[in-house]
Amino acid sequence: MKRFSSLFLVSLLSGAVTLGSYKLLFDENGYFSKNSIVTQASNSYERNVGLSAEAVDFIEAADKTIHTVVHVKNVSRKSISNPILEYFYGYRGDQLQEQVGTGSGVIISEDGYIVTNNHVIKDASEIEITLNNKKSYPAKLIGTDSKMDIALLKITTDEKLPYTTFANSDEVKVGEWVLAVGNPYNLTSTVTAGIISAKARNLDTSGIQSFIQTDAAVNPGNSGGALVNTRGELIGINTMISSPTGSYTGYSFAIPSNNARKIIEDLMEFGNVQRGVLGVEGGELNAMASKELGVPETQGFYINKVQKKSGAEKAGLQKGDIIIKLDNQKVASFADLSGYINTKRPNDKVDVTFIREGKNKVLPVILSKNEFFNTEFKGIELENITAAEKTRFHLDGGVKIKSITNENLKQYEEELRGNIILSIDNVKIKDIESASKILNNKAENQSVQMEMINKRGEIIRIIF
Repeated sequence: MKRFSSLFLVSLLSGAVTLGSYKLLFDENGYFSKNSIVTQASNSYERNVGLSAEAVDFIEAADKTIHTVVHVKNVSRKSISNPILEYFYGYRGDQLQEQVGTGSGVIISEDGYIVTNNHVIKDASEIEITLNNKKSYPAKLIGTDSKMDIALLKITTDEKLPYTTFANSDEVKVGEWVLAVGNPYNLTSTVTAGIISAKARNLDTSGIQSFIQTDAAVNPGNSGGALVNTRGELIGINTMISSPTGSYTGYSFAIPSNNARKIIEDLMEFGNVQRGVLGVEGGELNAMASKELGVPETQGFYINKVQKKSGAEKAGLQKGDIIIKLDNQKVASFADLSGYINTKRPNDKVDVTFIREGKNKVLPVILSKNEFFNTEFKGIELENITAAEKTRFHLDGGVKIKSITNENLKQYEEELRGNIILSIDNVKIKDIESASKILNNKAENQSVQMEMINKRGEIIRIIF
C-alpha cells in the first residue's frame, strides 16, 4: 500500500509538471504562442526576406524555355594561300578552308523566326539550326545589326514551333531571379540560375552601351541564348562575359529585350535598323564631373552641345541642361540615356525631363534620323557614312569628313573632304556616336591622330 501511494504521488507530480510546462510554453500567453514576445519581435519587420532559391520554382520557366532555345552552327569558308608555292613557282594555289563556329538562338515566333547575336553568325557561308528535339534546318539570314550585336534568322518548317514571348526589360529589378538558357561548349539545353546584378551597365563597347548584368553562369556557346524571368519570358539575349580566361568567372551580360525587340521589328518591317537620335552631346555626371562643371547634381546627363537642326535644338534644349528622365525612365548615367533612345525610332516623341537653373522642366522632343546626325571638332565637320560607301570600301563603320572650316586646314580641304575616318587615337570608329564620345573628351589644344581612307581607297594617317 505504501509503495502504491508512492507511485500515485510520482504520477500526480509528473502530470502537474507536464500541464504546467504546456501552459508555460504553448498556451495563449506562453513562450511559443502567437502572442509571445519572440514572435512579435520577428514580426516587427515589414516583410520577410527569403535568401534561399528553394522558395522560387524554376521548373516551369526552364521547361518552357529549353524548347525555344536552339543550337546555331556557323560554317564559313575562307581562301588560304600557299606561301611556298607562291614563292618558288609564282603560283598562289589558294585553298578553301572551312571554319565552324557555334552559339545559341531563341525562337521568337511559331513560324520560325530566330534571334541570335551578330557575332555568332558573322561571315557565315551556311547557317544550320538544331532544335531541342534534335531536328536540323538550314537558316536564312534576314538581317543584322552589328552595332547592337543582333541578328535575325528564319527557318522553314511545316510544324508550329514553340517560342519565347518578350517581357518589358525596363521593368526588371536588381535582385530578381533569372535563368540563362543556351548551349555552352556544345552542351545542348543548359539551364543556369542567378539574379540580376545590375542594369544599364556601360562597358564602353563601340556599340551596345546598356547591358543587363547577371551572375547566372554563361560560357562560350551561350551567346545568342535566352535570359528569362521566372515566368519564362524573355528579358535579354545573352551576349558576353567579362573574364581573363574566356570562361565564366562570376558575371555575364545580356542585351535588354526591349532593345532586341525594336531591332527585330525594324529588320522585319524595313529591312534595316531605324535609329532615332536625341541630338545632344555631353556626358554623365559624377562627383568629379559635377565639381568641375560647378553643378550640385551628381547624377544625370549633362548637355555640353546641342546638334544643329536636331530634335533637341528644335524643342529648346540647351547647353548646361541636365537630363534626369526620358518619359518615365530615370536617367542617372549615359547608359540609361542611350539604352532608352535605342528602343526608339526617328520621329518618335520623347518627353525629356531636365534641370535648368535649379528647376525641373519637361520638353517633348521629336527624335531625328541617325543619318543626319553630325558633329564638329577643330573645324572639321563629320557625318555618318552611307550604306553605299560601306559596300564600296568594304567597311562596317566609319565617319566621313563633310566640310572643313578650320582656316589652318583650308588649303587641304579638297584632299580631306569625303575621306572616311576609320580610327581616332587607335580606337576603331563605328559611327558619329562613337567618334563624338572620343572627341568630346579632347581639349582644344590636344593633338588627335586619325587613320582614314581617301577617295582613291588609300589608307592615310594624319595628326591634327
